[in-house]
Amino acid sequence: MQPDFQIFALTYAHFAHFFDLSDFQLSQLSARRMIADKKPGYPCRVSLQDAEIGEEMLLLPFAHHPVDSPYQASGPIYVRKNAPAISWPVNQIPPMLPHRLLSVRAYSAEGMMLESNVTEGRTITETLRKCFENPSVDYVHIHNAKAGCYNCLVRRASPASV
Repeated sequence: MQPDFQIFALTYAHFAHFFDLSDFQLSQLSARRMIADKKPGYPCRVSLQDAEIGEEMLLLPFAHHPVDSPYQASGPIYVRKNAPAISWPVNQIPPMLPHRLLSVRAYSAEGMMLESNVTEGRTITETLRKCFENPSVDYVHIHNAKAGCYNCLVRRASPASV
């Protein structure tokens, strides 16, 4: 039986107040206001969809792996203004992933990396299931392999959610 998984996006409420800041205030936080000028190209970590051309977003630093281990990490992310909250069903892949080259990093409950892979987005389902075949894997982070930016968190789906 193949392991089931569920993908989790970031929460817009965490970022909403940044959109009220001036460009100068954003720069003091190492953040930038951006306007999408191509699609795909600006993957939102709240909606897990690429921004539409002309859409406002923020590019800001984010601690995506705030663990007490050598693998703690942060990096740049895009968040679309008024990005819709989306809950992804079990085993469903968000539309911004299949057309990208992805880095998949599997971690233990202690935040230690157990496995890492690079995969074409179209094969991400198989890659995630393979990661979760290892009972020591607690969660997985998906990053864009080329830029290295964090995309989303993946957890093993509980039997009740399947």
